[in-house]
Amino acid sequence: MTDRSTLSHVERERASVFHSWSAQGSINPLMVKEANGVYVTDEDGNSYIDFSSQLVNINIGHQHPKIVAAIKEQADLLCTIAPQHGNIARIEAAEKILDHSFDGAAKVFFTNGGTEAVEHAVRMARLHTGRPKVMAQYRSYHGATATSINLTGDPRRWPNDSASAGVVHFFGPFLYRSMFHATTEAEECERALANLETTIQFEGPSTIAAIILETVPGTAGIMVPPAGFLQGVRAICDRYGIVYIADEVMAGFGRTGSWFAYQQHGVTPDLVTFAKGVNSGYIPLGGVVINRAIADTFESRVYPGGLTYSGHPLACASAVASMTAMEEEGVIENARRVGDEVLAPGLRALAAKHQVIGEVRGVGVMWALDLVTNRATKEPLAPYGGTSAAMTELVAACKREGLLVLTNFNRLHVVPPCTITDAEANEGIARLDRAFATISHHYQG
Repeated sequence: MTDRSTLSHVERERASVFHSWSAQGSINPLMVKEANGVYVTDEDGNSYIDFSSQLVNINIGHQHPKIVAAIKEQADLLCTIAPQHGNIARIEAAEKILDHSFDGAAKVFFTNGGTEAVEHAVRMARLHTGRPKVMAQYRSYHGATATSINLTGDPRRWPNDSASAGVVHFFGPFLYRSMFHATTEAEECERALANLETTIQFEGPSTIAAIILETVPGTAGIMVPPAGFLQGVRAICDRYGIVYIADEVMAGFGRTGSWFAYQQHGVTPDLVTFAKGVNSGYIPLGGVVINRAIADTFESRVYPGGLTYSGHPLACASAVASMTAMEEEGVIENARRVGDEVLAPGLRALAAKHQVIGEVRGVGVMWALDLVTNRATKEPLAPYGGTSAAMTELVAACKREGLLVLTNFNRLHVVPPCTITDAEANEGIARLDRAFATISHHYQG
C-alpha cells in the first residue's frame, strides 16, 4: 500500500482522481478549502471572486444558509427513497418548477443532472413522434453521455461521435461571426431561419422528432438569439410537427435575469431540460419539464426509462429551498439589474480600453468576451477547439488577481452567481482590467 502521509493534497488528488476533459498528467487543480457567497478560499488561505460560478451553476452563491439548513433537515427525516415511492420533497420541487414554467407545463421528470435530462427529453420526443432524427446547433453543448454528446456542436463531440445517433447539426444565428454574410441582427435572424427550414426540407420533415436549442448557448459562446429567432423556430416546429426542446441547463433559474431564458423571447417549448441553477448543484439534480401532449403519450403507455435517484429527497429539498430563497430575496431581479447596470457597462468599458476584446455580449449574469488578435479581421486569440499562450497567460493573470474565470478557446466568460452585489461585480471587473493589461502585447491589429 502506498504511504500517502508525505504527499500533499494536490499530489494525492493527481494520484487517485480521474479528472473530466483532461489529460491526466497535466492537471494542477486549485485545492479549495471553503466557499461563501461569491468567494472561494483555497487551502493556502487565498480568496478568489468566483466569476465562473464553478461550472456556471452556483446561481444562488456558495453555502447559502437556507439551502444548507434544508439539506440538514431533510437528512434528519429521510435521506433517500426509491423513485417508485412518493415523497413530499419531490412533489414540492415539481410543483415549484411547474409554477415558474410555461403555460401547459404538466409534469416534471427528475434526473441527476443536465446530460441525463437531455437524454430523456430526446427519448420522449422520439417516442412521442415516432421519428428518429434530432437537430441541434453546431455552436452548442448538451452534455457528455451518448446522445447528448452527439447533439453537442463543439469539438468535445469529435472523439465521441458515433456517426449513428440520428443527429443533424445546423448553424444558428451569430452575427459577430455570421455564417450567412448578414450585416444586421434582422438579416442574421431571417437567414438562419431560412437555413434551418431548408435543412429540415432536405432531411425530410417526417424523419425529425425534435429540435433542441440552448436558449442562450453557454460554453459555445453566450450568443443571445436575435429578436424573433426562437419564435421562428417555434413556428417551424409547429409547421412540421417537430418537438421543440429548450435546453435551459445553464441559462435557467435566474442566470439570464428571468426564471427561464425562453420567457424573454415569448415562446412556449414542448420540453425544457434543466439542472445547475435549480439548486446550484448543492446536491446533483436535473430534469425535464413536459407539456401536456407529451405527458399524455405515456398516460397508458410505459415510459421506457428511469433512474435510481430520480427525485432524490435531499436534492429535491435543496431545490425547494433554493427556489424559495430566490423568490423571497429577489435573486432573479438582482441578476437582471446587475447585468443591466454593472456588468454590461463595465465589460464594455473594458472593451474600449483593451483591444483584444473584440465583442462583449450577454444578458443577466451570463456574459462572454470574444477575444481577438485583430478587430478588423476578428482573428481569434486562440484557434477553434484549442488554446494559446495568450489565453494561458490571461487565466494565470486572473488567478494572481484572485479571480476565478471560465475560458473556452478564444473566449472569457463572466458568469458570477446571481446573488453578486454591485461592489463585488465592480471589483471583479477591476481585477479583469489588470489581468487584460498583461496580454496587450498579443494584439496584432
